[in-house]
Amino acid sequence: MSKIILMSDSSCDLSNTLINKYDIHLVPFYISFDTQTYYKENIDITIDELYRQLRSENIFPKTSLPSINDYYEKFLSIVAAKKSIICVCLSSVFSGSYNAAKTAKDIILEDFPDAQIEVIDSRSATGCQGMIVVEIAKMIEAELELSEIIRITEDIKQGSRIFFYVDTLDYLEKGGRIGKAAALLGSMLNIKPVIYLQDGELHPSSKVRGKKKAATKIISLLCNFVENKESDYNYAIAHADAEFDAEHIKNLFDQSIDAPILEEFLQIGVTIGIYTGPDTCGVCAVPKYQLFL
Repeated sequence: MSKIILMSDSSCDLSNTLINKYDIHLVPFYISFDTQTYYKENIDITIDELYRQLRSENIFPKTSLPSINDYYEKFLSIVAAKKSIICVCLSSVFSGSYNAAKTAKDIILEDFPDAQIEVIDSRSATGCQGMIVVEIAKMIEAELELSEIIRITEDIKQGSRIFFYVDTLDYLEKGGRIGKAAALLGSMLNIKPVIYLQDGELHPSSKVRGKKKAATKIISLLCNFVENKESDYNYAIAHADAEFDAEHIKNLFDQSIDAPILEEFLQIGVTIGIYTGPDTCGVCAVPKYQLFL
């Protein structure tokens, strides 16, 4: 059994299959519909329940980050077993999860000064964060040294992208996460804003009419990004309650890029889905760790 335990906050949106395969420990975010009662992501509320409510009611729920104590309790049990920790968090641009984990680490070190805890700001979110976590898991399996894993992860982060479209910018705007993508705001009929995530921030790309053109656009952006280096990346598709649309994107991917893609779709979970809304779809590219050995 590895002496390095891999953790992530729940915004990584990995499937149970991948979580179990790589023995990834999750720290859940919280969601509230009334700012009084909070539910743990994937424990007290499921992805399907969230999207059912978003589609049936005109609501904009709020999220709350994992507490310092949430991280402290997770860290403590692992450190007490004399194991090292790598903890990957949602981009610090979007959330205080990274800072909460860092604070919990500092508290642990007061009592366990020799503990090895590495807290990583993924500068990413959803499936892109998840694929970064998977690359770290592969490095742990390959028995790389902790310091080498951390060095390579920084390079992986810098080289990762997710290109996606949203059905509406309302959720990003209401949730206060719209950032530079505000440039795409508008009310034209059936317009789909296309956005990309780079170095932790959302950037506007373009506005296109209809989902099919939006899907074509994100694949075009991906092709330009990985041109002449397609085999250097791992790929995945993430969607927010829009599997049919995700299938269309996968078909476009298969026609455009000569490289494998994760067979299963990643579902955009509760934490991120609140801010994207239903019917969001995206494709992410994360460099393979072997490039940086």
